[in-house]
Amino acid sequence: MTLRLPDIDPVLIHLGPVAIRWYALAYVAGIVLGWLYAGRLLKRADLWPDHKPPLSADQLDDLILWLTGGVILGGRIGYILAYDASIIWHHPLDVFKVWEGGMSFHGGFTGVLLAAVLWCRRNNFGFRQALSLGDLLATVAPMGLLFGRLANFVNGELWGRATSLPWGMVFCNKYIKDQYHGVCPANFNGTTWVDIPRHPSQLYEAFGEGLLMLALLWFLGQRLHKLQRPGLIMGIFITGYGIIRILVETVRNPDEQMWGFFKNVVTMGQLLSLPMVIGGAWLIWRALKPDALPPAPAVPEPANTKTPAA
Repeated sequence: MTLRLPDIDPVLIHLGPVAIRWYALAYVAGIVLGWLYAGRLLKRADLWPDHKPPLSADQLDDLILWLTGGVILGGRIGYILAYDASIIWHHPLDVFKVWEGGMSFHGGFTGVLLAAVLWCRRNNFGFRQALSLGDLLATVAPMGLLFGRLANFVNGELWGRATSLPWGMVFCNKYIKDQYHGVCPANFNGTTWVDIPRHPSQLYEAFGEGLLMLALLWFLGQRLHKLQRPGLIMGIFITGYGIIRILVETVRNPDEQMWGFFKNVVTMGQLLSLPMVIGGAWLIWRALKPDALPPAPAVPEPANTKTPAA
């Protein structure tokens, strides 16, 4: 029996003219839970180089505001530039409707990176301290990715290519039909409308980018104490995300805006993930160099307890 997208309303509740969507709540949940998780990690002084967390609880509260703005602005701008620039001239007011979807991870990542760099400069952070801050953010980032991909699934968007595998899913329900005037975009085969089982690529990414990366970084940071090497956890996250995204994109539906030749060869997500793999690999290499560790604290000379000669 063919699996079908469950009838889950993308809108959790209507408060008058305001619609509270699962997609918007996914961002809120990712930010709040990531904030709480980061706060707990900062209380574990034993995890950090020289037993010094990279920032205080008050600084974390301030940083969250910067990062929230970075992820929203960067995510939306990145989506429009990379995936749907036609919004600017066809529906310019839709540029501001971030709560309805249309966010790019790579744009959000760039926005967070820029916000973090500006915040570090404002607070006079050194390079090693900034790398440890990056490790902290990388450790909690998979939470947001997990909730975001689950929200993509609820919205019935970013579906995969057609498949005959037993878990192939028809991305069509009554809410999608209401949104698209009685049809489901995932069911158009180029000529007619027919139920097409597709890879649930949103769930693949929720597992890989979310659960798998969250567990891996937790194990490396809190069991193997790899947060002691500034930049290593961040490098593993960036590289791991890039590799997972490149692999999952092989079963994602081709991007409509890609040129005809590239549409069946490479996706926009793969192109944008390749620099992440390279940059993350450099961070890993740098963090594993022997001279990348903080210098060991000096051991004081034992006190001379002998009675001085008369």
